[in-house]
Amino acid sequence: MKLYTIDTGFFKLDGGAMFGVVPKSIWQKTNPADEFNLCTWAMRCLLVQDGDRLILIDNGIGYKQDERFLKHYHLHGNDTLEKSLEHHGFSKDDITDVFLTHLHFDHCGGSIERLEDGTLVPAFKNANYWSNKEHWQWAVEPNDREKASFLKENILPIQESGKLKFIDTVDGVSFTENIKIRFAYGHTDAMMLPQISYKGKTILYMADMLPSVGHIPMPYVMSYDMFPLKTLNEKKKYLEEAVQNNYILFLEHDPVNECCTLQETEKGIRVKDTFKLSEI
Repeated sequence: MKLYTIDTGFFKLDGGAMFGVVPKSIWQKTNPADEFNLCTWAMRCLLVQDGDRLILIDNGIGYKQDERFLKHYHLHGNDTLEKSLEHHGFSKDDITDVFLTHLHFDHCGGSIERLEDGTLVPAFKNANYWSNKEHWQWAVEPNDREKASFLKENILPIQESGKLKFIDTVDGVSFTENIKIRFAYGHTDAMMLPQISYKGKTILYMADMLPSVGHIPMPYVMSYDMFPLKTLNEKKKYLEEAVQNNYILFLEHDPVNECCTLQETEKGIRVKDTFKLSEI
């Protein structure tokens, strides 16, 4: 098995929304905001080469949205999905599985491409796309608060292509011999967290359970979360498990840090070490 970091660029989101009830005077120490109160965030994905399968976990925001939409998120940086894949010797056509932790646009927007005639087609033409029935239903019939994050053009063409596959919502279900799937329900319904056995270590892909190192303290819960108290309880469980078992956490949105480990301190659970995936 081999793992590769896939950087798809940076975007910006409101700092207050990203840190919920935590005051700006505190969170800006780790995630400084610009003059518009926007903080920079990564859209960092993970490529897993496991036997004859090449699995891409999430795929960023994509490029098919119009300028009016994209200007709200200030996409920047030199990295793209295609460049990152090419850097490791792959192309989109090599991907066999697209694993979607959840269907918010910044995690699944790259799933679908818009052709010149406006037709929407899978960006990974040789891949199956993986979600779960519970989250899929949640996304295609969204609540009023969350529906701006579930864009039909990112989601429905997957099903129409015949490439959509579902994973059973059983915590710890196997995806491959080396990957099992954990579930979380606070950020959005039935978000999937891949837990990967790699070089004798356990890597937990955190998706939006833990966007960045700056979110490690327990009260640091995003306003984007549908059920913040549930997130708080889930976060406590997962972070305590990570400390006890020395998990490596892969961070999708941290603008600086790819991976971290945790430790127990007098102030609670805090970061222990940060490092790149390639250093494992």
